[in-house]
Amino acid sequence: MEKQSGTTSPASLAASAAAVMPAERHLTEAWARIRGRLREEVGEVEYRAWLRQMTLAGVEGDEAVVLLPTRFLRDWVRSHYGDRLRALWQQEFPGVRRVEIRVARSGAETGVAAAKAPAGPAAAAPRPAQGSADGTATAARGGTAGGLAEALAAGPGDAARHAADARTMEWAAPLDPRFTFDSFIVGRPNEFAHACARRVAERPASPGFNPLFLYGGVGLGKTHLMHAIAWAIREMHPAKSVAYMSAEKFMYRFIAALRSQNTMEFKESLRSVDVLMIDDLQFLIGKDNTQEEFFHTFNALVDAGKQIVVSADKSPSDLSGLEDRLRTRLGCGMVADIHATTYELRLSILQAKAAAAGVPVPAKVMEFLAHKITSNVRELEGALNRLIAHANLFGRPITLEGAQEVLHDILRAHDRRVTIEEIQRRVAEHYNIRLTDMSSARRARNVARPRQVAMYLAKQLTSRSLPEIGRRFGNRDHTTVMHAVSRVAELMQQDAAFAEDVELLRRMLET
Repeated sequence: MEKQSGTTSPASLAASAAAVMPAERHLTEAWARIRGRLREEVGEVEYRAWLRQMTLAGVEGDEAVVLLPTRFLRDWVRSHYGDRLRALWQQEFPGVRRVEIRVARSGAETGVAAAKAPAGPAAAAPRPAQGSADGTATAARGGTAGGLAEALAAGPGDAARHAADARTMEWAAPLDPRFTFDSFIVGRPNEFAHACARRVAERPASPGFNPLFLYGGVGLGKTHLMHAIAWAIREMHPAKSVAYMSAEKFMYRFIAALRSQNTMEFKESLRSVDVLMIDDLQFLIGKDNTQEEFFHTFNALVDAGKQIVVSADKSPSDLSGLEDRLRTRLGCGMVADIHATTYELRLSILQAKAAAAGVPVPAKVMEFLAHKITSNVRELEGALNRLIAHANLFGRPITLEGAQEVLHDILRAHDRRVTIEEIQRRVAEHYNIRLTDMSSARRARNVARPRQVAMYLAKQLTSRSLPEIGRRFGNRDHTTVMHAVSRVAELMQQDAAFAEDVELLRRMLET
């Protein structure tokens, strides 16, 4: 019998290592499978936005410990995916009863005690895994924090991106994974704004496009385009930090900084980003102190070659209540209007949404909705979602009659009829002519053109026949109305300013 000694032989060490490595590999493979299932369930866009930066710190008894780089991400993942993470872990290791989601520290991660392998037929090693099948690395106990380790393992571009995101994630608003360029339906009313947004995403802070100012009515796609710009910049320029927030949130953050006497940190956090996006700027009207802070932030970023993207419901020149110096700076870049939707664009949006939902919606139903709901895209999508939900809940096919019954309240709200008299009055006021000129025999250009616009709008916004419209305009023949309609449509294609005038009048009449 060999005499026992206080040292361990090399052979014993090798045997121990051989016993540990398969278990460690098993834990690595299990974590990779969990991440893979999450990616399949939530989709690539949502996975990259919220779950990609997860790292595994290890397992303590019946608890798996997952790390995220910021408190914001930790809270979001905990509230939205915590239960699913626990279920997936229990599928891999029945002994795991809880999943603890923590913020990775900047130094060594000490929150995980000496980890014990979870109970089960294939016990995992006590040390956290060093790599995973999807190209990311998990944090090693006593090593670098999880988020940084994953970023470094993923490559220099991703590392820079994660570091930049960490600076702004705590206070910027989250991006909606649904709002990308791929899901944005382009038509005549929004094609210019879409092209400008694409240009800014591809080449941020390029001359002539900084700032980019998007404006238009409610529910026409301004917010969608802003989120799409942010997603595209994150994809094409991963080292650039992007901060998106509403003007309201900007104001609340500024007020909170004033109360806590921490305005310098607020200024530095804003001015450290590469792309600042402020939605619904009209909210700052009347808030003089917040406007001044935004003005100085605006100047600091533009002077440093950083990109600004702003949206509002009106053009800079029409935002009365903003300081003149701010309106001037906002208008010095690229100003893009998103016009009211056309029937063709509304129909395209409905077709795309129905296809994405995977629910068969008859063409007659979509045409009916595109004709009836003209105010904004949000209401249009809401109506379609209600129809789809009703069909799924009750197992009935979507029909035109059913749509009229399910959407009776929405359709009733849109039954407000614009009268020809109202159109004549609004157009006369807009072009500063007398109301009687609408039915007079005068043919001067400054009278004839507004009269043609009023006829065009009467044809578009009312159900009156051409002869009836002609009678309301001084007993003119229906061919005169036809000529006016075709002439205005032709001029709208040739003259952008004229088209904007007509669309503005249409918007005023429809609301």
